[in-house]
Amino acid sequence: MGDHVGFTSHQRPGLLRGLSTKRTTSRLWAGSLTAGVLAAGLLTAPAADARPAPEPHLTTMSIKSPPGGANVRVLLFYGSAAAGDESPVVNAGIEAIEQIGLSGPANQRFKVEATDDASVFTQATRLGRYNAIVFLTGGGDVLDPEQEAGLEAYMEAGGGFVGIHDAARAEPYSDWFTGLIGARPAAAGPANVQRATVEVGDRRHPATKDLPPEWKRPDQWPNWVKNPTGEVHTVARVRESTYQPGASRNGWDHPISWCRDYDGGRSFYTGMGGTVSSYDETDFRTHLRGALLWTTRLVQADCKATITGNYKAERLTRPNQPGQNDQIGEPHGLVTAPDGRVFYIGRGGADASRPVITDWNNPDVGKGKGQVHIYDPKTGKVTLAGELTVFGNKGGGDELTKVEEGLLGIELDPQFEQNGWVYLHYTPHSRINRDTHMAERRVSRFALDPATDRLDLSSEKVLLKWPVQIHSCCHAGGGMAWDSKGNLYIATGDNNSSGFSGGYSGNNPQPAYKGVSFADARRTAGNTNNLNGKILRIHPEADGTYTIPEGNLFTGKETDEGGGKTRGEIYVMGVRNPARIFVDKSTDILYAGWVGPDAGQPSPIWGPAKYDTFAVITKAGNRGWPYCMGDKQPYRDRNLPDPSQPLGWYDCDHPKNESPNNDGLVDLPPVTGNNIWYSPQGGAPDYPRDANGVPSYKQDEATYRLPWLKGGGQAAMNGPVYRYDATNASERKWPAYWDGKWFVGDFYDADQPRNAVLMDPRTQGDGGLPAHSESLKKIVPTGNDGIKNLMDWKFGPDGALYVLDYGRGFFTSDSRSALWRITYTGGGPTPAADQLARRTE
Repeated sequence: MGDHVGFTSHQRPGLLRGLSTKRTTSRLWAGSLTAGVLAAGLLTAPAADARPAPEPHLTTMSIKSPPGGANVRVLLFYGSAAAGDESPVVNAGIEAIEQIGLSGPANQRFKVEATDDASVFTQATRLGRYNAIVFLTGGGDVLDPEQEAGLEAYMEAGGGFVGIHDAARAEPYSDWFTGLIGARPAAAGPANVQRATVEVGDRRHPATKDLPPEWKRPDQWPNWVKNPTGEVHTVARVRESTYQPGASRNGWDHPISWCRDYDGGRSFYTGMGGTVSSYDETDFRTHLRGALLWTTRLVQADCKATITGNYKAERLTRPNQPGQNDQIGEPHGLVTAPDGRVFYIGRGGADASRPVITDWNNPDVGKGKGQVHIYDPKTGKVTLAGELTVFGNKGGGDELTKVEEGLLGIELDPQFEQNGWVYLHYTPHSRINRDTHMAERRVSRFALDPATDRLDLSSEKVLLKWPVQIHSCCHAGGGMAWDSKGNLYIATGDNNSSGFSGGYSGNNPQPAYKGVSFADARRTAGNTNNLNGKILRIHPEADGTYTIPEGNLFTGKETDEGGGKTRGEIYVMGVRNPARIFVDKSTDILYAGWVGPDAGQPSPIWGPAKYDTFAVITKAGNRGWPYCMGDKQPYRDRNLPDPSQPLGWYDCDHPKNESPNNDGLVDLPPVTGNNIWYSPQGGAPDYPRDANGVPSYKQDEATYRLPWLKGGGQAAMNGPVYRYDATNASERKWPAYWDGKWFVGDFYDADQPRNAVLMDPRTQGDGGLPAHSESLKKIVPTGNDGIKNLMDWKFGPDGALYVLDYGRGFFTSDSRSALWRITYTGGGPTPAADQLARRTE
């Protein structure tokens, strides 16, 4: 009476399970049953209570490997440690899973047998018939030691397991079962049903690929004693800001469904399914169906991709020899060649033994060497390909002493294999004016000699050049990237000091040197006629010139306000320091990150605190600086005769450049909100707004919309979007799980971000927030012995991630400055193709 085989909803008498005979055999407390089980990880300490020592392995059952066959069957076990009828949730779950087995394509259907009789786990012949076992149980000891040993033997033979909701409370004193489930619920978790948003981060697993990225649904949401992230593969997280998680909350990283290859078999668990109504939801049934397809061996899936032990981080470059930069310069950017070589640049700071000249009366003031190194993965050796004499070695100190110019960016021509062309973005020392403190920034093309791996400096063709003031620093920008049409994007910095505006807008028009303002970003980033504080887009031509592609922000020929007040090269204006940009060539979408000013907290008088920013840029536009930041949060205007007195708030929808230092348009394009911004207080701070849309900027009224972010010391380092190539035979490549995810990071590694985010294509171009985020800090390792100061990161043609660690000082290279490579070692999807239950067409 305790078993039910393949009943449909109108055939199965719901009360039969409730009338089945309960086992009354007294149980022994089950501990770890086999040697080596502890190494499986994810062990949660049981409640403090004196129990007998763990029993030895209690079964010698032999189960066919792998269990089940082409006639796919699922055993649904709903036994309970408590006497009485099953809950309505159990009845609803059984009915839903039976219906799932009867639906879908014919070659993905399966039979379901439901039982509350745990003796099935000691019957090898019967147990071996099932492709997967579902636990739809309550808490407590539902198996005696011999029965648990039978389940263990089943998994060791290659079986599949699906645990649902309260199954995580079963077998509470078994470390092996804890590993099978992955985590244990906290005792004080919320018991009430609440509506929440589930972030569905895995867009490829059959359990999640057809679900919305942000899935809103009611359920009971357990908290975990120990967060399993990194030791299981999480496919979905619940967003705690959308419900009340209680005192035992897990924080922004709150896994709710996950999977792993465990002890020879496959295990999937979901903390959802705690309500009767869950099993009526089409999306939840889709979720369970995908879990069952994988665990029954009907389809393959990757449940290894976010298990941190499956990644290897290795330093590729050695420390420089004393007094030399033979391995690496002051790290500032990298690019990979089609043949796998990595080209990386040194900005201009020398090792500590070299003199730093800051006296403007000295002809060698700021003179440094911008270096290009090449790492060859075939030989493991580094070549110094060339050195440019740059203005970039001026050391530390305040913003009127130090400098961040130098060799700032590198790219290889799209036809590099044929022509050997290398593009460098730099500030030549020969072009500085020591009297006016002005310099020339340029983007030039050089030829690389393929026989020697040396740059031919005499081959330089200057594509683009423009003036920059170098009286004050900082934030020179520098990144470059190509799109699929052969357009080159060039990120230029604002290079103005915010120290004369209290670290807020950087819009003080007063400070100037020899007639050139160095504290008013309206002269540069906010100016339609200036190339600084921009992302430019040009189309280089074979003769060393360039044309301007259609679709930039301006044509350069606008007649507005008299004409001659725009530059056609501008694709994006209003960015402060876009040091790292990336173009996803599969979509031609631009991804950028930039550093904000220095204010440590928001001001109701002047505006937001310093925001470092990331943005998905789908079309030409204005990103706000120095008028607005974040999600269109305005600053206060200031102007002569007294810049210390606040004027009106900027209008982000109709910004005006009314600076006396502006030689461009007064009426500017509207500001587009950004996707990610963070401050010392937290990620994506937002405030109540008045009738005019002006935020209160009161810190105690802030809402932090991206709780996985925080700053302090902060310097945004935008990363790539990963694209998986199934035809790539490289054993180093990252798995398909990461395809389409955008890597965002910070120079610093404490509370600052180092995350992969998933964007919603419908909203990303208009400032929509990420739909999902997960930390990369255990994969791209942090700390003094890891990649502490992240300077640049890109995927190579081998599918591995290459990362520059700046080192532990500033304006120099040191023993920690290094190129790293991070490879995936976890293997392919499971089960193996020859172990699928049915041949796939």
